[in-house]
Amino acid sequence: MQLFLLHFAGGNCYSYDFLKKKLKDKEISVYALELPGRGKRYNEDLLLNKKEAIQDYVKQIKKLRNNEPYIIFGHSMGATLGFSVVKEMEQENDAPLQFVATGNAGPGLKVFDEEGAEIKRDRYSLPDDEFKSVLRELGGIPEEVLENKELFDFFGPIIRADFQVLEKGGFIKQNIKIDCPIHAIMGDSEKKAHLIDNWKNYTNADFKSQVLPGNHFFIHEYPDEIAGILLKCVNSEQLKM
Repeated sequence: MQLFLLHFAGGNCYSYDFLKKKLKDKEISVYALELPGRGKRYNEDLLLNKKEAIQDYVKQIKKLRNNEPYIIFGHSMGATLGFSVVKEMEQENDAPLQFVATGNAGPGLKVFDEEGAEIKRDRYSLPDDEFKSVLRELGGIPEEVLENKELFDFFGPIIRADFQVLEKGGFIKQNIKIDCPIHAIMGDSEKKAHLIDNWKNYTNADFKSQVLPGNHFFIHEYPDEIAGILLKCVNSEQLKM
């Protein structure tokens, strides 16, 4: 069995080390993927285009595939891109066994202000002070990174690039469904947590959802629970063999 982890905005291949520890020595091979411009791919140019980011992930997965069943897990931006990655892999006749999406309420949702007008998000172009406020609200970014100019000058462009990938065009494909099951999980203080079941509109297979206490980065508080969900997929597949 293989597990491919897709990182959140500003993340890299080390972002899921806390989860990989829980899966060590289990009957699953874990691959934490990353987009260019960070981590082990620091010397590559950042991507600003959603389609290119999706194809980059697809290329990585195809190169690592071993013909065994596999799972795709994505948090936040990883879930947004992961949905289209799953669709691409299905079209390659190599569909995953399960898609696990966290910190994300799924495609097609719009944000409106108090007067009912749609809010167009362009967080990637905000001035530094406003951008930092957005990051503080989301959580997950250490305050020392936000307050230290040298650190923020390093990480800021990476996060902005990822936000640009997310915010220019929404989900790359509209009105599509995937054929593999979806398991969606969100933190109860996330603004769209009450809309988590939106995901069920985008799969032709089984759908499960759950909401856990926490903010957008609740995943760091529940590594055992998330690992358990992933391993349950592995065990279910083994029973079929």
